[in-house]
Amino acid sequence: METFQFIRATDIQTAIRAGSKVNEGEPVPQARFLAGGTTLIDLMKLDVDQPQRVIDINRLPLDKIEKMADGGLSIGALVRNSDLAHDQTVKDNYTVLSQALLSGASAQLRNMATTAGNLLQRTRCVYFRDTASPCNKRDPGSGCSAIGGFNRNLAVLGTSEHCIATNPSDMNVALTALEAMIHTQNSSGPREIPISDFHLLPGDTPHRETVLQPGELITHVTLPPPIPGSKSLYLKLRDRASYEFALASAAVILARDGDKLKQVRIALGGIGTKPWRCPKAESVLTGQSISPQLFHAAAEAALKGAKPQSENGFKIELAKRCLVHTLHLLTA
Repeated sequence: METFQFIRATDIQTAIRAGSKVNEGEPVPQARFLAGGTTLIDLMKLDVDQPQRVIDINRLPLDKIEKMADGGLSIGALVRNSDLAHDQTVKDNYTVLSQALLSGASAQLRNMATTAGNLLQRTRCVYFRDTASPCNKRDPGSGCSAIGGFNRNLAVLGTSEHCIATNPSDMNVALTALEAMIHTQNSSGPREIPISDFHLLPGDTPHRETVLQPGELITHVTLPPPIPGSKSLYLKLRDRASYEFALASAAVILARDGDKLKQVRIALGGIGTKPWRCPKAESVLTGQSISPQLFHAAAEAALKGAKPQSENGFKIELAKRCLVHTLHLLTA
C-alpha cells in the first residue's frame, strides 16, 4: 500500500472540494471517498488502486431511509446494506432489493458496506486484482488477460475486445429492475442519473466504469413508487450457497391482470459488464398470457447477442434457466 493523505470530511462541500482538488503534476484528481471501505481498502492493499488522498465521508448526514411524498423511497448514500435489507418499507414494497442485498457477501460485510459503495463496487476478475497481469481496466492499453485466460466467471453480454469483466453487485441488479435514480453532487451542483445510464460498457475505455466525474459524490438514491399489485423476486445462482458472487442472477418485478402479464421489469446479473436490463424480454412478456413457452421466449430474447468466451459459454443457458425459473416462481 502506498502512502496517502487522509481527510475526514464533516460536510458535503468539504468532501467535494477535497475530492476535486488536483495536485501539481496530476492530470486529474487522485482521490477516493471512503465509507465502509469493503472494496477500496482491499484494492489499496493490493496496489490496484493508489489514491493520493482518501476522504472519509462517514460523518456526512447521508445515512437515512425516508419515504417520499410521491410514495417512492429515498436511500442515503451511507445507508449500510444490512439496514437497507431489513428496513420494513424495503421488505414490504421493494422485496427484490432486500433479497438481493441479503444474497450478497456476509453479514459482517453487509454491516459495513454502503449503498454508494455498492453502486461503485469493482469487478472480481482475477486479472484486475493481479498487478502482475495485463488488464485494460487497471492499466489502459496493456491488454485483457481474461480473453483466452481464466474467464469462467466473466461476462457474456456487453463485452468488448478490450474487457470482459463482470459487474459483481447484486444490489445493482435489483436497483436496475426498480429503475432507481442516482443523485450526486459535484463542484457544479447536483445532478440526477438514471441507473441505466450510470454504469458504462467497457468499449475501448474499460477503465471508465461509471459516468461520475472526479470528485463527484453520490448523496442518495431514489426509488419510484412500487407498481400497484406487483410482486418481485431476486434469484441468484452460484457455486455455493453463501459468500459467493453470481454466475447468473435475475431480478424480476411483475404485475398481472388475471392470466395476463400487465407490467414486467427484468434485470440480470453475473453475465454482463454492467447490470443488464432486458427490455426485449419485457416486451415479449407484457400483455401476454402466462405459459412456459412464453417464459422460454423471453429468456431467449434476454440472452440474444451473448458472446461466450473459452470457459463461460455455460452461463448463457444458466441465465436463461434462471430467468425462466424466476418467472415460474412469481406466477405460481
